[in-house]
Amino acid sequence: MAAEPKSLKACLFSVGNRKQEPLYGLFLATFSPTMAEIAGHSGYDFVVIDMLYGYGDIPNALPCLHALSATHTPSLIRLPESSAVWAKKALDIGPVGLIFPGVNSPNSARDAVSYCAYPPKGVRGAGHPAVRASSYGLDPNYLSKCEDDLLIICQIDSEDGLESVKDIAAVDGVDCVMLGPFGPGLSPDKLRMAEDAVLELKAERGPGKGPHLGGFPEEGGVELKKHGYHLVCGSMDITLFRDAALASVSSFKSSTARSH
Repeated sequence: MAAEPKSLKACLFSVGNRKQEPLYGLFLATFSPTMAEIAGHSGYDFVVIDMLYGYGDIPNALPCLHALSATHTPSLIRLPESSAVWAKKALDIGPVGLIFPGVNSPNSARDAVSYCAYPPKGVRGAGHPAVRASSYGLDPNYLSKCEDDLLIICQIDSEDGLESVKDIAAVDGVDCVMLGPFGPGLSPDKLRMAEDAVLELKAERGPGKGPHLGGFPEEGGVELKKHGYHLVCGSMDITLFRDAALASVSSFKSSTARSH
């Protein structure tokens, strides 16, 4: 019998233990199952179904999860807001993790963690007997493993959050701190200090422990890789298609001009 593949969370911890390269993923903003399937076949380590800036919600996300599952590609969901209701609805359709936006204080990080656990540890609603995440109630081991396997990512996207980054990262249950995107005018020094704070805490806790460092590069992910990031969301389906379309049109127009 073939061994069960490592979960995305286990892969991230391997990155943190320097056993493998950083994980590299794509944002899916179009909510197109076809784009999701192409992304899965292209070799991304994960795909983020983006409800924050993307064009869909739960019913639109489900076909994308189906497409990614068919390509054995882990799917994350970035929520439109950090709330118990959105977390519950997203968790029930079965992603391997959630990105909570706007987590700029330790209290909001603790809230995010609580949204992902059933009582008494948290406040997640008990719809598990009839949801996709538990194979519609057919997975007898779901309750015993779901919280351990889930990847909880807190996105810091303000200067206040950067100043509190070490306290946010230290919250029990936070697996990864995602830095950005930030508006214009942010001091690069503040970002570097935040990166160092998360990496220092990771080093203090040692192998097999979080928090891990994630980020959104402005262009590509090589620079973040050099800075020691563990998880990089490097591209968006819309911008990839836009750039490819512009290049295609430009190539055709310039070749036509030369032919005359």
